[in-house]
Amino acid sequence: MTEHSKQAPESLTPTDAATRPYVDADDGGDNLDDMVASTDSGARKPDGVPGKLLVGIAAVWSLFQLWIASPLPFIFGVGVFNATEARSVHLAFALFLAYMAYPALKRSPRDHIPLQDWILAGLAAFCGAYMFLFYESLAQRPSAPLIQDVVVGVVGILLLLEATRRALGPPLMIVASVFLVYSLAGPWMPGLLAHKAIDIDSLINHQWLTTQGVFGIALGVSTSFVFLFVLFGALLDKAGAGNYFIKVAFSMLGHYKGGPAKAAVVASGMTGLISGSSIANTVTTGTFTIPMMKRVGFPSEKAGAVEVASSVNGQIMPPVMGAAAFLMVEYVGISYVEVIKHAFLPALISYISLIYIVHLEALKANMQGLTSSNPPKPLVRKVAGFLGGLLLMMVTALGVYYGLGWLKPLLGAAAPWVIAAGLVALYLGLLKVAAGYPELELDDPDKPIYELPKTRPTVMVGLQYILPVVVLIWCLMVERLSPGLSAFWATVFMIFIMLTQRPIIAAFRGRSQVSADLKEGALDLWNGLVTGARNMIGIGIATATAGIIVGAVSQTGVGLVLADVVETISMGNLLLILFFTAVLSLILGMGLPTTANYIVVSALLAPVIIQLGQQNGLLVPLIAVHLFVFYFGIMADVTPPVGLASFAAAAISGGDPIRTGFQAFYYSLRTAALPFLFIFNTDLLLIDVSPLQGVLVFIVATFAMLIFAAATQGYMITRSRWYESALLLLVAFTLFRPGFWMDQLHDPYRDIPPTQFVEALGNVDADTQLRLQISGLDAYGEPMTTYMTLPVPDGDSGQARMDNLGLELVTEDGKALVDMVTYGSQAADMGFDFDQEIIQVQAPVDRWTKEWMWLPALGVLGLVIALQRRRRRRETLPAAGA
Repeated sequence: MTEHSKQAPESLTPTDAATRPYVDADDGGDNLDDMVASTDSGARKPDGVPGKLLVGIAAVWSLFQLWIASPLPFIFGVGVFNATEARSVHLAFALFLAYMAYPALKRSPRDHIPLQDWILAGLAAFCGAYMFLFYESLAQRPSAPLIQDVVVGVVGILLLLEATRRALGPPLMIVASVFLVYSLAGPWMPGLLAHKAIDIDSLINHQWLTTQGVFGIALGVSTSFVFLFVLFGALLDKAGAGNYFIKVAFSMLGHYKGGPAKAAVVASGMTGLISGSSIANTVTTGTFTIPMMKRVGFPSEKAGAVEVASSVNGQIMPPVMGAAAFLMVEYVGISYVEVIKHAFLPALISYISLIYIVHLEALKANMQGLTSSNPPKPLVRKVAGFLGGLLLMMVTALGVYYGLGWLKPLLGAAAPWVIAAGLVALYLGLLKVAAGYPELELDDPDKPIYELPKTRPTVMVGLQYILPVVVLIWCLMVERLSPGLSAFWATVFMIFIMLTQRPIIAAFRGRSQVSADLKEGALDLWNGLVTGARNMIGIGIATATAGIIVGAVSQTGVGLVLADVVETISMGNLLLILFFTAVLSLILGMGLPTTANYIVVSALLAPVIIQLGQQNGLLVPLIAVHLFVFYFGIMADVTPPVGLASFAAAAISGGDPIRTGFQAFYYSLRTAALPFLFIFNTDLLLIDVSPLQGVLVFIVATFAMLIFAAATQGYMITRSRWYESALLLLVAFTLFRPGFWMDQLHDPYRDIPPTQFVEALGNVDADTQLRLQISGLDAYGEPMTTYMTLPVPDGDSGQARMDNLGLELVTEDGKALVDMVTYGSQAADMGFDFDQEIIQVQAPVDRWTKEWMWLPALGVLGLVIALQRRRRRRETLPAAGA
């Protein structure tokens, strides 16, 4: 958190009592700093040696994570940790710091660490590090735990649950405990829930001594990826990037109608790139954005709600998304670059539509912006300047990309050193530019008059902060390094910037104090290392505890039972199961952090959604389902009555936290609608679309979401009538899903008798797909019926294509049965198996493209615009006459 936010709780404006922090009488007067600390980094701040030990261990944790992510262990041949050992040490640090940083109770001391917490911290750290300390002996006796192993596992799980209660509250601890009890009490469970007995030895072996439970994929992702990204964000913020992003947003947007709110959206989006916490993001930017929004006319609740809606969405904004995004890499089995590609469009559309919602609110209330400090420019010059800057950026990016592509083969092994030297030269050039402008000052929240900074000096003084993000994106998307290694190199460059930017800028300004400047940079680096580690305590604990739930699901098979229950309740309707999944995510999110919420819901319901989709003829991509769960997990930070981000915003605005939460949820309806839309229209996730189609999808989807925002806000050109809002919703739906209406007019497929499958395969074009309905037995011997799409294989005839597919059919009594599936063939990979029956074969038909349905939708939109313009003219006539 920046220095800004730490000053925030005292007073926001001396002239307006409504801007004083909201303080609940029940919380003992805890201020915003305490609120963020208690939820993100731990509320305890001991004095003396314990305090130094706490921050020292936190810094050592950060250094350990940097070490294992670097190539240095392999270069020097020391300090090499395998994945299991690294997870064990990672959890040991998280448990130790959880007991040191988080008090047991509200009345527990904050200024010192009680003796019992020292004991619990040491014991918990030992249990967490047990897999590392005794790795070789455990590897020699798999699935045969000793009494010592069982005792350590039992104590470790109990201490992990207590650490979870302290750091994250009771809900996640309770959910994990329920799954543990369920694992042990299987034979006594009723009906479908019953399962075979699991003894304590098997439970501990599965949960604590293997990578199936606590030390599973979730903790592995926390160890390998998440920590480094959180640390990168903390260092970037400590270097001054958070203040820089806020200033830039306000200098560019603050003078427009409702400008502070628009600036709040952009600033929160940029801060979301470096902050993995909705609450910290709300407080960091909200300390300044909320009072400014109130100053131009936003009520307290709406000002807080705008900040909450924009801050929470920071977790879905690539390239640095929340911790759950890294889990998708493992759960979905795709690269992080692919996750970014699929998540980018919905996130960008969501932010653009939120800016439009703010604009509509400003129009409703006839708000004005703040006074601009920039010299007035004609609109033509503004547009030309924007387009010129965009063109320069694109040309520079293309030059760097193709220039490096030409240089790297030429330079060979020296290429990394030459590229690094060029990066340093660019960095020095940007610092030279920054030195020519006044230094960015931290705003004083107590000032009654807010002045917008000038845009050019504000932008120029902090361009060096963009370089580490560029390095991160380059490593991820161009060099195709792993997320962990990409974050490592970006963090290394960030450390270099923190240590050198002050003395170099001071030297350029002719007032160098090298020793003092280096010391200040080193102090910022130390604080960044400590803050990054403390911010990771909750995430490390959450991923470990969520592993208990995932382990119980895999050990008991309750996932299959849940699938049957959910299918029965939803009556096989995919839309209903999506609705139930969304509701479950929101309910669990009231007590679980986003990461744990995502792990639990995706483990339980993602396979169910995929299965039901197949049975309903809708083949839902796995990434779409996981993003669906992710979005609603984030929405839980907004949703009353336990939306913590809403409470933080209300503490700044002086508004009611529940009303702020409901207003934020209302603003976030666009975020809630997007997951349902991209489940049924995967074009929004850029799945199987060309670059040109991607641009078209972006333009149309953004336009549709703006119309949706206008419909839900009840205002476009003027206040909408109820039927106009209904028509706007219909237009938005049609633009998002034109295929729905086209399917009503003309079926996209024609049925072919299954016995003519080979002929059908030979008659369709090579670039099309057949839809098949298959009946047979699943992996558990249960009857199942499912759909699949079959990309047409290469071949000049139907039989040749069947051979290339690796499939042989036999016809009996008018039925097409699978007789042979070639091992390792395309058919085997798709799930074809012996004795399955092909019930239905559907081939695509020639018809109008679905985009033709946009025309009547645009016609209806034109009608609504005409009605509102005419009414707007009538409303303004009396004023004009007066």
